[in-house]
Amino acid sequence: MAQTQAALKICSRCILPETFPKIQFDGDGVCNYCLKEEKTVAEAPAKKEKYRQALDDLIGSLRAKAPVYDTIMAFSGGKDSSYTLKLLKERYSLRILALTFDNHFVSQAAWANIKVVTDTLNVDLVTVRPPWPAMRSLFTATAKEDIFPAPTLLRASAMCTACIGMVKSLVLRYALEMSIPMAAFGWSPGQAPIQSAIMKTNPELIRQNQKVLRVAVKEKVASEINRYFVPDEYFTAYRDRFPHNIHPLAFFDYDEEKIKGELESMHWTAPQDTDTNSTNCLLNAFANKCHLDRHGFHPYVWEIANMVRQGVMKRQEGIEKIYVDQDQAMVDYARGRLEV
Repeated sequence: MAQTQAALKICSRCILPETFPKIQFDGDGVCNYCLKEEKTVAEAPAKKEKYRQALDDLIGSLRAKAPVYDTIMAFSGGKDSSYTLKLLKERYSLRILALTFDNHFVSQAAWANIKVVTDTLNVDLVTVRPPWPAMRSLFTATAKEDIFPAPTLLRASAMCTACIGMVKSLVLRYALEMSIPMAAFGWSPGQAPIQSAIMKTNPELIRQNQKVLRVAVKEKVASEINRYFVPDEYFTAYRDRFPHNIHPLAFFDYDEEKIKGELESMHWTAPQDTDTNSTNCLLNAFANKCHLDRHGFHPYVWEIANMVRQGVMKRQEGIEKIYVDQDQAMVDYARGRLEV
């Protein structure tokens, strides 16, 4: 399904389309989501300063208490996770363990960036690579149908939701096993709200989220990926070890071009083999296509609309990221590998 600006009515302030669930427009073409967020956007500068201080205080209270690492970082080699890693290392001199999840669709350019960034920052790296049959089963299941609750799919495709669910479980598992007090993620300012930017992990919520993913996939798929989740006994045995989750880009200055410039100084290179909304994954274009076909709106549109609303991305840039035809060659590549 090709999606173009001309074919859809979109918000005159952000970029949400008329196909987005429960959207309404006022007489000026401004959507109800923008109107609801006006106060939040106005209060953002003061709130960001408050969160920066909170992170300073948290790190000060936890520093050097862990036996080996202060934080574990979910690291894809993409722009946002690379910048987050750089920020945490250079601003706070943290002892960081980076964890990369090899889902079999990491671009070669991203692998090069993973190596150069961790080497430049002197950060240890561990890679987890499930066997291809397990990942193919998971991605095939999510390519064919939506296996998650509808609210989840407002913010991401079914494929991405399944993949990041495994990433978060692996990060938490390593944190528990190694007594690492913080888990860091490179979410963009539009991906996750600032309210969740510094938060103690809730064991019961994690247990429930894992259960949802296990139930959502077919029994055969669940059995293949079960070993990548936090074991049930950990919720009791390691209850006092559950880390604080942080995603600092929600409250630090965010300018995509400046970020790329800083990263390029470390010889990070923007990939040429990924779609406009990813700097690491070769599956993303196909995941976007499946979501568009089933729902009529782009899975990144909520994130990008939030960034436009917050003033960290120009509206025209957001339109260019969302309202363009998918790269058919990339869609065909992933579909061919999955054989769906």
